[in-house]
Amino acid sequence: MSETETRDFIRQIIHDDLESGKHDSIVTRFPPEPNGYLHIGHVMSICLNFGVAAETGGKTYLRFDDTNPGREKSEYVDAIERDVRWLGFDWDERLTHASDYFERLYEAAVRLVEMGVAYVDSLSADEIREYRGTLTETGKNSPYRDRSVAENIDLLGRMRAGEFADGEHLLRAKIDMSSPNMNLRDPALYRIRHITHQHAGDAWCIYPMYDFAHTMSDAFEAITHSLCTLEFEDHRPLYNWFLDQLQPEHRPRQIEFSRLNLAYAITSKRKLNALVEEQIVSGWDDPRMPTIAGMRRRGYPAAALRQFVKLGGVTKKDKLIEMGVLENCVREVYGETAERRMAVLKPLKIVLSNYPEGQVEMMEAMNHPGNPDMGTREMPFSRELWIEQDDFMEEAPRKFFRLKPGGEVRLRFGYIIRCDEVIKNDAGDVVELRCSYDADTRSGTGSSDRKVKGTIHWVSCEHAVQTDVRLYDRLFTEANPNSAEDFHAVLNPGSLETVSAQLEPALDDLEPGVAVQFERLGYFCRDSVDGQAINRIVTLRDSWAKLEKQAMQQQN
Repeated sequence: MSETETRDFIRQIIHDDLESGKHDSIVTRFPPEPNGYLHIGHVMSICLNFGVAAETGGKTYLRFDDTNPGREKSEYVDAIERDVRWLGFDWDERLTHASDYFERLYEAAVRLVEMGVAYVDSLSADEIREYRGTLTETGKNSPYRDRSVAENIDLLGRMRAGEFADGEHLLRAKIDMSSPNMNLRDPALYRIRHITHQHAGDAWCIYPMYDFAHTMSDAFEAITHSLCTLEFEDHRPLYNWFLDQLQPEHRPRQIEFSRLNLAYAITSKRKLNALVEEQIVSGWDDPRMPTIAGMRRRGYPAAALRQFVKLGGVTKKDKLIEMGVLENCVREVYGETAERRMAVLKPLKIVLSNYPEGQVEMMEAMNHPGNPDMGTREMPFSRELWIEQDDFMEEAPRKFFRLKPGGEVRLRFGYIIRCDEVIKNDAGDVVELRCSYDADTRSGTGSSDRKVKGTIHWVSCEHAVQTDVRLYDRLFTEANPNSAEDFHAVLNPGSLETVSAQLEPALDDLEPGVAVQFERLGYFCRDSVDGQAINRIVTLRDSWAKLEKQAMQQQN
């Protein structure tokens, strides 16, 4: 396949612009609003904007579109910078804010007024909505639309000086109240907000609207390609209108691409904030959240997120991608790099009745069965062991190859054992197994040719490290929770289960954020926030695959 055939449509446009000489170099920007944490949908935009610039020797700005101070926090600014860096990208000295350009934006607004294409409106918010019309009915002009340039300049200056209350006046563009594109029906340019700005402080009491600030900030920074998601397609005529009127030295081009939507997740900041505010999750970085911070805390590697968006592709078609695709990206990264360890999540005790009391043997265990260079470690083996409850079944079907009464299994890196007796409590629950071991079957000795079909993992009771392990699952039970009338109704009650697990001693000093595979169970890491509990990153297999396939077929 040729290079041309592998280019997505945006990269092809950029390639053509460079080939034709339209641009000598590429300048892009990633322009998040600091009103929440970044989520999986933003990863596509981050990788695209930084990626296409890097591929062509260009540069990228990280610009905070901070034009709505009522919803913005410095906490979100810090989190966004941290997330972009963690994903593997850097903006060098090109960190900017729309608020850095407030004076220039105000000057541009004054120019629009002087040109007679902007005016100060004094309608109330309700009246503006009424005058705007609907998708089937044209709007009508405001009675203040024909104010003189002098009166508009005077009012705008007094708005800036703080003479008026919030909502008393509004600066609007004078375009076309009958336009079928609602964005062109005299859109707002500035509104009055007497509120402290997280970056600009109290220097301003009027703030530009997003469309105006975004367009002109692109022009000020000489952005060549302003890459936006498809919901901004209807805003492009307004974007171009600002450029046509003000004729800046640099004219950027807006290009839209489809959002990356992840199944079983929501990416609406309003809904994500509701999850946090209602304490449904522990915070924006809860490992069940589709935020970059949440996925990082859960243990997802940055490489997996980058690979995920690469697989999603850059297209014009909306897409809902299976959660399993993202989880498989995680498995592919850790399958090669994560060391193996033993852990028992739901312990059942076994006692080897014929094993000498007080004896301890050290079993040699491989750190990675596919990579001998990762070395080995020693695991203590003793008379009393923990195994998984699921690895024993009292009334087992014929093809159950784990432990059952009278049955045999191999303990990984250990011996073959046989279950001789089942101990139950008064309620009839199995609480202990009495087993016997075959001393001639130690792994690696070659002293016995005996073979059994099942192999299970274990941890020595005497040496085990008891630790809380959080078993995270999908936060929602529906593939597209955004389509639910109330997303609360499709929350997964089993999205978090905490178990008291028994871990091999080598896991006692597991560093936060370092991923390991618990053999037969999945990939895990110590929580990077509390430093104590261990998080399940992802299971070894996609247990949701069948359900997800059915859901995706219904979506399509």
